[in-house]
This record gives sequence, structure tokens and C-alpha cells, in this order.
Amino acid sequence: MKPKLLLRIAAIIIFLHAIGHTMGVYTWKDPNSQVPGELIKQMIEQKFNFMGKSASMGSFYEGFGYASTIAMLLVVSILWIIGTAAEKNASLSAKLLWPIAAFLFLLGIDEIIYFFPLAVAFSFIALLLTVVSIFKLNKSTNV
Repeated sequence: MKPKLLLRIAAIIIFLHAIGHTMGVYTWKDPNSQVPGELIKQMIEQKFNFMGKSASMGSFYEGFGYASTIAMLLVVSILWIIGTAAEKNASLSAKLLWPIAAFLFLLGIDEIIYFFPLAVAFSFIALLLTVVSIFKLNKSTNV
């Protein structure tokens, strides 16, 4: 497979990851039992002053969740754009993909520690596709 196709597949996988993540953030306040419900209630209702603003752990949790979705959508855009540019400038494309690969690796590690296997799979499959693309791009510049 050509790097462009590999990067497009990686972008689609991370896009699906972002959709799932957004759905999780959007619905986190809807508990499926009493114990999480009590915890969520405390996270939302207990307010404190943070840098001049009234905040709660719930607002931080939700804000970080949406921020993560935004970061994933940025990665989707970059993978898609580099996939388009890869044939024209393989060397630069490969160099630009290394930080994306590092992001996907660290995201996957974070998900191993704090989340669940499906999230890990999305990140590591996209990582694998990105790294294979890097090697293919580097190989095409050394021909």
C-alpha cells in the first residue's frame, strides 16, 4: 500500500476514535448505576475558585475530554494533509510524521493506563500505519 492510503486509513481510524471519545464526553453525566451517579453529582456540584473562576472537577473533566477530541481532530487533519503531500515531498512528509507517531504512541500508552482496549487499539493501529508510512516514504527518497 502507498503511504497516502495508509495515512488516510490512519486518519479515518483516529476520526472514529474522536467520534467515540466525543460521545463518551457528551454522555459522561448519564450514570448507569447509583455509585457513579453519586460521584458525578459530587464532581459537578462541589465548586471551588480556580484562577478567579468558579470551577468543579466535573467541568475540568469535561473540558479535558473535549480538548482531547480537538487534539485528535488536529491529528486527523495533519495525517490527511501529509497523505496528500507525501508523493510530492516524501522526505519532508516523513519528518513531519514522526511527531504525529510520537503523539499516537503516547496517546496509546495513556489509554493503556487510564482507559480501555478499544481506545488503545485505535491509537496503536493508527500508529502502526503512520510508522509504516514513514519507512515507505524514507525508502522512496533513498531510491
